[in-house]
Amino acid sequence: MESPYLSRFSKALLTGLFVGIIITLVCLAYNIYFRDTTRYPLASIINVSSLIFFVNLLFVVIGIIYYGFTAMFKKGDLVFCIVFIALTAFLAWRSDFAYRSDNPLFNHEFHQLLIAMVVIMGIGAALGIPVLYHSKKFEEHVL
Repeated sequence: MESPYLSRFSKALLTGLFVGIIITLVCLAYNIYFRDTTRYPLASIINVSSLIFFVNLLFVVIGIIYYGFTAMFKKGDLVFCIVFIALTAFLAWRSDFAYRSDNPLFNHEFHQLLIAMVVIMGIGAALGIPVLYHSKKFEEHVL
């Protein structure tokens, strides 16, 4: 049953935002862990500011896309999951071809960091948004 204060669109948008905040924290934690363990020095592309801004904005857009999938397809959740798992696999594969530095070690470490970020965001999008969208406790206590 739909809440009189919460439409399907706003629920999808807010779920995307909430998952985005959680995924931002996970990406930040992984970024700190990765940089501490590998001493990776290049921080001009993947840093705290870019993660906070980009991930949250991306997940608001993904929440809107999720609404579109659920409105357009009968099994929109399943189609959304399949599309985002495939997109995650494709982006993780293409991330391995990114060129960041002339130093082969830094380039390899950048690939590890970027691929991990793509996988974390992909799992959050493909599984986190549909699961929380349909959770009654999430709707009741968070939204």
